[in-house]
Amino acid sequence: MDYQPNIIRDSNPMENLEKQLICPICLEMFTKPVVILPCQHNLCRKCASDIFQAANPYWQTTRGTTISGGRFRCPSCRHEVILDRHGVYGLQRNLLVENIIDIYKQEYSSRPLKKGNHPMCKEHTDEKINIYCLTCEVPTCSMCKVFGAHKDCEVAPLQSVFQGQKTELTNCISMLVAGNDRIQTIINQLEESCRTTEENGRLVKQALCDRFEALLSVLEEKRSELLERVSKEQEEKVGFMQGLIQQYKEQLEKSTKLVETAIQSMEEEAGAAFLMTAKQLIKTIVDASKGAQLGKIEQGFENMDYFTIDLENATEALRAIDFEADDDEDPNEEEETEEENPQVRNVDDPQ
Repeated sequence: MDYQPNIIRDSNPMENLEKQLICPICLEMFTKPVVILPCQHNLCRKCASDIFQAANPYWQTTRGTTISGGRFRCPSCRHEVILDRHGVYGLQRNLLVENIIDIYKQEYSSRPLKKGNHPMCKEHTDEKINIYCLTCEVPTCSMCKVFGAHKDCEVAPLQSVFQGQKTELTNCISMLVAGNDRIQTIINQLEESCRTTEENGRLVKQALCDRFEALLSVLEEKRSELLERVSKEQEEKVGFMQGLIQQYKEQLEKSTKLVETAIQSMEEEAGAAFLMTAKQLIKTIVDASKGAQLGKIEQGFENMDYFTIDLENATEALRAIDFEADDDEDPNEEEETEEENPQVRNVDDPQ
């Protein structure tokens, strides 16, 4: 029960006390037993049971067995109350409030009834409103029924109508509370679905990135393999041709020296001296000419165009990468409209 300091300072503390002892469901003073909720608000046990049954319609089966647990929301603060298999009978009784109610009733019954505590008829100011006109649907007094505007109307005792409308209002409150709980449950489910969707999206995107990273790794590995083969062939050919170049350079150097020696011999004017070296020089030049047949490369030896790959099909395959379609879906089927396949169902639609 919430404490309010103005109760002590007010000129009519008993009236304010009575307001603190009113059940928020039946709008009457708490009836025993009074149960205290975890949020410290109080309810009549019957009212708490009505709310609990409305919020958990399947808590009790047709055979009378009970399903473990249940929940409902406090009508005062909307705090969620979670109950065990005992239901509202598992809630503690508020003996303090019950004792205060007993003391209040004893004090109230001992005081004389003040005229101002009961509504009075506007037409007959000395008459209390004590009956209910069923025809006009308004409370009135006995004088109005006998002599006044309601003399031809059908009336009923005020207390019977009072109890009936109190019961009807209680049922409406229970129904409204149950509807609010149902809406809150749907909100919770949608929020949970949002969180689940976000997590599933994150996992799918991570898996997609991993797949593409693996694909890029395969492409990188294949590229390195092919480049290595081209480099090896390149090195072999260049090495072979550089060997030939070195051989031809050595042959050219020897030939150049022979030319220089021959020119020097041609400058010798003495016949005897010339003939002493000419024959051997001629033989050396002839032998050098015969041994000058070095290796050669074939035409197109330097070409590397046989290292050619066709990536057109692979490129098209990569461009065609897409998510797998469900087996039951027809790719040529037109997208259904919202009326044909609604994605969101109204809360009030039947299950």
